[in-house]
Amino acid sequence: MLFSSGTTGVPKGIVHGHGGVVAVQLSMLGLAHDLGPEDTMFWYTTPNWMMWNIVVSVLLAGVHTVTYEGNPVHPDPARLWQIVADEQVTMFGTSPGHLQGSRAAGLVPRENPGTASLRVIAATGAPVPAALNAWVRSAVGATVPVLSVCGGTDVVSAFLGCSPWLPVYDGELSGAALGVAAYAYDPWGRPLRDEVGELVVTNPGPSMPLFFWDDPDKTRYLDTYFDTFPGVWRQGDWVTQTSRGSFVVHGRSDSTLNRNGVRFGSSELYAIVESDPAVAEALVLGVEQPDGGYRMPMFVVPAPGHELTDADLDRLRHRLRTEGSPRHVPDEIHVVPAIPHTRTGKKLEVPLKRILQGADPSTVLDPGAVDDPSLVAGYADLARAWQAD
Repeated sequence: MLFSSGTTGVPKGIVHGHGGVVAVQLSMLGLAHDLGPEDTMFWYTTPNWMMWNIVVSVLLAGVHTVTYEGNPVHPDPARLWQIVADEQVTMFGTSPGHLQGSRAAGLVPRENPGTASLRVIAATGAPVPAALNAWVRSAVGATVPVLSVCGGTDVVSAFLGCSPWLPVYDGELSGAALGVAAYAYDPWGRPLRDEVGELVVTNPGPSMPLFFWDDPDKTRYLDTYFDTFPGVWRQGDWVTQTSRGSFVVHGRSDSTLNRNGVRFGSSELYAIVESDPAVAEALVLGVEQPDGGYRMPMFVVPAPGHELTDADLDRLRHRLRTEGSPRHVPDEIHVVPAIPHTRTGKKLEVPLKRILQGADPSTVLDPGAVDDPSLVAGYADLARAWQAD
């Protein structure tokens, strides 16, 4: 049994079968990532995330595995890159947030001769902006691809990923994972190409949940995955399946931004704002109001050594307007010291949106699943301030 990370609410206990998990993880690591006995993998994770299972399962393919317990940026932002060099790692697994932080810190890992062994970087937990692929080529290695993976605790593996025989395009995932019938659907259950739709799986995959814990009649299980398209698994992510078969992940569909009837993913704004050298991280929420109104606040964390001024915020608004569209400009920007995540590093878009809509924080998230629960109070305070307006 694994617990979901809590990005959409209180974590769910998901019960899996051993056979499917073993089969799909061996194929994902040994075939899709082309790992073998000559490789050493280092994937930074924690034991309360399904990626810990990957760290262990890589042994099925005869691969050496590296584990690390501790802060990924202590004593300095280069900590994980130093482990890559020291252990002669050939595949380094990390998060888009860590890559973003490395770029913001001005790191150039290729200057350490030990990183010459690195041939692949894998990333998951959030969409990987195209700009990070470019940073890896310039700062890590011109021939080191970023293999983005979209999966989850739901299946203890991937829905979308990579293949040694498929090209890697900046900001895209090369294709569906082995054995996964993944597509993008419109609201009427029709397949889409080159348009944003819901990520769905139309046939059973190698590894899927047996049931949820404390859900004897499978009501919660069926409501979670099959309430939108009967007989078809809806994952809850917006994706574009391109005409060449690759995928672009835009973010959670249950936290979609909707300005005047135009829908777009939060990752579109993050790609712009988080590429600014003055910004370490951003969070944007689309909040439907009880009176029918709509507010789209953004929260930004200054990069180390920066203090975000009004001029900086005006520059961010201008970039969102010109590199995105006028609809991408938030209604308000709040400068905050940090943004709350799940303990696996995912932004809490859905629970925070519900708090801003007036929900009691204790009903929409588990404090034990949040990296810094004290940060949540600020969103409850903002919700009360909105109500007092």
